[in-house]
Amino acid sequence: MLETLKHIHVRIKEGMLKDMIRQTKWIYQYARHYWLAMIFYTALGLFGTVVGLGSSVVSKDLVDIITGHQTGKLVQTFCLMVGLSIGNTLVSQITSYASNWISLKVDAEIKADIFSKMLVTDWESITNYHTGDLLTRWSSDASTISSGILSWIPNLIINIFKFISAFAIVIYQDWTFAIFSFIGIPVSLLMSRTLMNRMVNNNKRSAAMNAKMSGFNQEAFSNIQTIKAFGAITTYIEKLKNLQKDYISMRLDFQKMSMVTSFIMSIVGFLVSYSSYGWGIYRVWSGAITYGTMTLFLSLSGTLTGALNSLINMVPSAISLTTSAGRLMDILEMPQEDYSLDDDFSRFAERHHGDGISLELHDISYAYHNNTEVFEHADLKAHPHEIIAMVGPSGEGKTTMLRLILALLCPQSGEGTLSSISADGSSESLPLTASARKLFSYVPQGNTMFSGTIAENMRVVKPDATDDEIIEALKSACAWDFVNRLPDGINSEIKERGGGFSEGQAQRLSIARALLRKSPILLLDEATSALDVATERAVLKNIMKDDYPRTCIVTTHRPTVLNICQRVYAIRDKKCVVLDEDEIERMVKDF
Repeated sequence: MLETLKHIHVRIKEGMLKDMIRQTKWIYQYARHYWLAMIFYTALGLFGTVVGLGSSVVSKDLVDIITGHQTGKLVQTFCLMVGLSIGNTLVSQITSYASNWISLKVDAEIKADIFSKMLVTDWESITNYHTGDLLTRWSSDASTISSGILSWIPNLIINIFKFISAFAIVIYQDWTFAIFSFIGIPVSLLMSRTLMNRMVNNNKRSAAMNAKMSGFNQEAFSNIQTIKAFGAITTYIEKLKNLQKDYISMRLDFQKMSMVTSFIMSIVGFLVSYSSYGWGIYRVWSGAITYGTMTLFLSLSGTLTGALNSLINMVPSAISLTTSAGRLMDILEMPQEDYSLDDDFSRFAERHHGDGISLELHDISYAYHNNTEVFEHADLKAHPHEIIAMVGPSGEGKTTMLRLILALLCPQSGEGTLSSISADGSSESLPLTASARKLFSYVPQGNTMFSGTIAENMRVVKPDATDDEIIEALKSACAWDFVNRLPDGINSEIKERGGGFSEGQAQRLSIARALLRKSPILLLDEATSALDVATERAVLKNIMKDDYPRTCIVTTHRPTVLNICQRVYAIRDKKCVVLDEDEIERMVKDF
C-alpha cells in the first residue's frame, strides 16, 4: 500500500493528474451539450439492469417451485421469466440502436467542430504537423472523444447502480455470500494500477504509429508518379514493410499485456465463481438456503464481478479519453487567426466595389519560427488597375511576401493596410488581417485543382456562378479553347491533383477560378510558370483589359512580362526594392 501511494505521488508530481484534469475540463466543454443524450442512454441502461436483476430473482422463484421448496404458480412464474427475458433482449437492442444513433450524431458534430477550428488555426503553427498526423488526430482521436462523452459517465452510473443493487439483493438473501463478491477486488486493483501505467504509454505509442502509417500512405499514394519516375518502387515497398514490422511489434506488445491481464482476471473470476459454487452447495446441504437461492447467488456473483471489473476498466478508458483530448488540444490550443473584422471588410468591399482597393505594406519585418529572417523593414504598395511584379531568386521570400499579404503569416513588426478612395475624394482603410482574405483571389504555386468537374472547381470560389460567368472567366484565362474542345465542356471531369490536364492547362484553370471570384486584389504566385511566353502575356493583358478595378500582384522567375507591369520589386537584402526601367531592360535581355 505504501509503495502504491508513493507511486501515485510521483505521478502527480510529474504532472499527469494536472494534465488529466485540464483535459477533462476540455472534454466537458463538449459533453455539456449532450447531457440529454447521456440521460437517455443512462435511463435505458438502468432500466435494462433492473430487468436483468428481476429475471434473476424470478428464476430463483421458478427453481424453488420446481424443486418443491416453495409453492406458487409455475406457469405464471415461467411466463414472467420468459417475458422479462424478452424484455431484457428488447431493451438491449433498443439501447444498442439508440446508442449507435446518438454516437454517430455526436461524432459527426464534434468532428465538424474540430475540423472548423483546425482550419482557423494559425497557418505557420499547424504546418509543423504532418498531414497524416493531423488526419489521425481529427479522425481517431475525435471519435474516441465522441464515444467517450456518450458512454463514460452513463456507464459509470449504470455499473455503480448494478453493483450496489446486486450487492443489496445478495445481502438481503444471505449476507455470507457477500464475502465472495470481494475476493477479486485486491487483484483487480493491483491489475488496474499496472494497466494504468501501460495504458498511458501504449496510447501514445499507438497514436504516434498510426500517424506515421497514415502519413506514409498519404504521401506515397499522392506521389505515385514520382515514385515510378525515380524507380523507387522497391524502396517504398521496403519502407512500408519496416513500418508494418514496427506496427506488428507494437500490437503484439499490446496483445501480450492483454493476454496476461485476461488470464489473471479469468483465474480470479474462476476463483470467485467456484468459491461461490462450493459455498452454495454447503449452504444448500445444511438447509440454510434453497436451490433457487443458490442459483440466484451464482448469477449475481457474475453480475457483481462483471460490474466491478467494468468500473476498474473505466480507469484505462479515462486515460485513453484524456490522451486523445490532449492530442487534439495540442492543435486546437495553438494561436487562432483573427476574423473579428469580417463584417467591417464586407461593408468595406460593398462601399468600394467600383473604386478598387489599394494594398500597402509598411516597415515589415518577418522571421520564421526557426529564426530564419526573411524581411527587415520592407515596403510594398499596389493600386487598382496595376500589375505589380516581384522578382528574385528562388527562396528569397516572394511566396513569403504573398503569405504576409494574405495574413497567413504575421510580421513581427510593421503593418499592412487596405485602402480605397471614393469618387468624392474620401478615403477609408482597414488593417490587414485574416478577415481581409474575402477581398483576395489567390493562385499559388503547383496544381491546386480538386477532383470533380471543371464547373465544380470553379464554383468552389463562387457557388452561385452561372455557366456563362464560368465561360467568361475561362476565356480571360486563355483556357476556354481547350475546355470547349472537351466532350463535356465545363462538365468534364478533373482527376485528383489535376489529373488529365497538363500543368499549363491546370494553371489556366486555376487562374480562371481566381478571376471568377471577382476579388479586388489578385495574387499570382508563379501562376504562369508552365505557360509559354505568348500565353503568359495574353493572360496578363486580359486581366488588365478587364474594366473591373483589380489590383494584381505577380511573382515570377521570368522577366519577359515585366515591361507590361506598372512596377517591379526585386527582393534584395531582405527588402523590396523598386527597379527602374534600365534594370528591367537588362533583366529581360539577360533572360
